[in-house]
Amino acid sequence: MIKTYKLELGRVVETSEASAPILLVVEPTPEERAQLISQYQIDEHNMASALDPNELPRVELDGNHLVAIFKHPKNYSVNDNFVFRTNSVAMFLFKDKLILVAPPEFPSFEGRAFAKVPNLQTLFLRVLSLCVSHFVSHLQIINDIANELEAKLMTAMENRSLMLMFTIEKSLVYYVNAISANGRVIERLKTNAKNSETVGLTPDMVEAVDDLAIENAQCHEQAEVYANVFTGLMDARASVVSNNLNVLMKRLTVINVVFMPLNVLAGIGGMSEFSMMTGGHVSWPVAYSFFLLGLCIIGTATYFVLRAMEKRSFGG
Repeated sequence: MIKTYKLELGRVVETSEASAPILLVVEPTPEERAQLISQYQIDEHNMASALDPNELPRVELDGNHLVAIFKHPKNYSVNDNFVFRTNSVAMFLFKDKLILVAPPEFPSFEGRAFAKVPNLQTLFLRVLSLCVSHFVSHLQIINDIANELEAKLMTAMENRSLMLMFTIEKSLVYYVNAISANGRVIERLKTNAKNSETVGLTPDMVEAVDDLAIENAQCHEQAEVYANVFTGLMDARASVVSNNLNVLMKRLTVINVVFMPLNVLAGIGGMSEFSMMTGGHVSWPVAYSFFLLGLCIIGTATYFVLRAMEKRSFGG
């Protein structure tokens, strides 16, 4: 599908004009791909790379246009099961035309990011800035999810939450790699802009490229911090789950030890020996009432003896 847009009063508006300066290409058919390749002399390999979600970010001059392939975070859904993926966004910048090849979830030209766009070169940089901003927002989402999982891990005795943390850690590694690769693309744009070699990017726009580089560097540092925290605390989180299970086993052991002598006495009391010993002297309701009271006293005493032994062992 190919949508056409134009710049009108500093905003990007959709149009039906065949000669529109902005083309948004989403999941193109083979016929549309062939049309773009033949009409605008786009290299077939670059077009295939633009549609490959695993393509590495890069920027190059190809004849009369600039080719830039950037990484963009894929929108998260419940079916992804805490796996955060990335997609490729490609732009072909000519002097009078911008062709944007994007995944279906890529947002349209709306919002604050696309206000006051004077020319195609500015729109080119705004799209790159939008990709960086989306990485920042996804990192915040990952941090919020991690906080929720950590709260569950404090009482968890199974590995589900821990495995989800491993999945998020793996996603962060891919994010760090993608953001770092995007940074190299921006550095290449800065070099080309300063050398006046990039199509349409004049030295007057170096400041905007510098701001984009700073924003991406901050995003990269944030992703690295999250990744390092996840990696450094993963062993501790696994120990928390193991410790929770040990605490449960200790409690079950205490219960078992408390009831062990009671089971022996209850077994004796349930047989005829107790009735024989008390028969003729005490009525059975009174006898068994005292018997139950004795069991409670013995169980309580055993529990406090175990607690005292536990405190003494920790104190020693």
